[in-house]
Amino acid sequence: MIKHLLAALLLFAGTDVCNAQHSCCKNNVWKNYFVGDIIFNDKAPQTEGSKIYKALIPNPKEYIATQARAVLNTLYFSPADSIVPVRHLYYNLEDIDGISAKGGGNGEISIFYSTRHVEKSFANNDTAKVDFETRGVLYHELTHAYQLEPQGIGDYGSNKTFWAFIEGMADAVRLANGGFHGEADRPKGGNYDDGYRTTGYFLVWVKDNKDADFLRKFNRTALEVIPWSFEGAFKKIFGDDCNVADMWKEYQTAVGDIKE
Repeated sequence: MIKHLLAALLLFAGTDVCNAQHSCCKNNVWKNYFVGDIIFNDKAPQTEGSKIYKALIPNPKEYIATQARAVLNTLYFSPADSIVPVRHLYYNLEDIDGISAKGGGNGEISIFYSTRHVEKSFANNDTAKVDFETRGVLYHELTHAYQLEPQGIGDYGSNKTFWAFIEGMADAVRLANGGFHGEADRPKGGNYDDGYRTTGYFLVWVKDNKDADFLRKFNRTALEVIPWSFEGAFKKIFGDDCNVADMWKEYQTAVGDIKE
């Protein structure tokens, strides 16, 4: 059975490397940008998840580099920006619980992806689901590799605002590149600083309805607004009359979570 499934995956993977949703594929500004030396390591070759992954993605280094350029194109205007440099990007398939996580820093980045999660994504032999999930998770983790970080407010483990910026941007980049199922994956209610999808969907709504370059400008506020805050970032981009709470309310009303 696995042979037939993997054969189907190989056929499916033929269009994987650069699809139409990647604006970086149309925009050659990132074509030759050095995303870091990608070191792919399969630490669980005996697992079904590894076999599924490698059938879907026969050239993981090229695949990862393509997604990295899509992420960079979402976070920055051009290679001339103040971009977080990555020298080495270690990407590991591992037979462990969880989904994926990014570690490291200072140009030395590691990402693991769980082969157990790949197997779960491939339930019911759903090739499209495992492709969609693998790409989406990669967008999120690669955002952590290249995004700017807030200054003057502590760090990821000590400050909720810092954490919300980091995780909210990662899910915003994933969503902006087609990595979620639209309204079906949007959390209802909450607040703009709840992080992950709650923040991410809000940020992409602002991009789609207020400023097409918003995500790039929002990322850059990490260098421009010190100490960083959501309020300060929105005022930097939209002017002193802007209030992030008011824009959140406008968003919540627009998506139907608040009834007028």
